[in-house]
Amino acid sequence: MSIILALALLLASPSAARDDGFGARVLRGRLVEAGPTGAAYQKALWQQINDPAAAALKGCIARHAPADKSPFTVVANVLPDGKPDQVQAQPGTPVAQCFADWLATNTLPAPPALASEPAYPIEIDVSIVP
Repeated sequence: MSIILALALLLASPSAARDDGFGARVLRGRLVEAGPTGAAYQKALWQQINDPAAAALKGCIARHAPADKSPFTVVANVLPDGKPDQVQAQPGTPVAQCFADWLATNTLPAPPALASEPAYPIEIDVSIVP
């Protein structure tokens, strides 16, 4: 509990608000996901993109054969109209970048407004299993 509170306080600090590094973006996405709007938005998001995301990932693997199937994380800011912005993947393998490029072309569910964020941060951890 105190770790979550410390992370929330860190996130609310002015220096954290200016930190757009990948790790900070992952943290913001995870904190928002764990917050009061997170579960409902995640449900709406995955209802909309689950099957297309799986198909896109399979296509990325096929296009980059022999593919590096290492786990990766994608972060994005979802704008009020559902458009993903500042989509990044790390590590930046060809498959990860391909999937991030795919995500950037989608319109996601319109996110709830957050007082602490100009856009709704999301993070997606991807593990490829045979």
